[in-house]
Amino acid sequence: MCAAPGKNHFELFGLAAAFDVDADDLASRYRELQRRVHPDKFANASDQERRLSLQMTALVNEAFMTLKDPVQRGRYLLSLRGVDVGEETDTAMEPAFLMEQMEWRENLEEIRQADNPHKQLAELANRIEQRMQDKIGNFRSSLDKDSPEEIRKARNIVREMQFLEKMQQEIDNLEEELS
Repeated sequence: MCAAPGKNHFELFGLAAAFDVDADDLASRYRELQRRVHPDKFANASDQERRLSLQMTALVNEAFMTLKDPVQRGRYLLSLRGVDVGEETDTAMEPAFLMEQMEWRENLEEIRQADNPHKQLAELANRIEQRMQDKIGNFRSSLDKDSPEEIRKARNIVREMQFLEKMQQEIDNLEEELS
């Protein structure tokens, strides 16, 4: 069994700690790691080896889920630099982004009453996705610059990305509700 304790998620997958990750390569590495540590492979092994297999499987799954999601990957990269995103205690955001949030929430509520909610929901989903792509580009740029000010910007951008992700989920929920 491969040893992984002490390795971060990127090291576990043999990847450089960077925001850009090739999704196909990550999935391939995930399947290979799972093949090597899967508990079925250790069915006749000692209790300790089976326990290690279960721990490694859980670690590989957690690492994969973190690295495949851009928001979680961003949070994780910041945590590797000792930056706490502080989503539970810090609710302050840029005023312009707060205004956008209010507008999107109002749009979502209005869509419930609209004559053609599916079309308007698709338009809102496209706007949110475009903003997410903008935020991802801004995050990547701030992280690459690697100055204290840019890392603070990256922290705020991740928090905005988290909101956008929640908004996407609410859009998906409403779409399902309207179906």
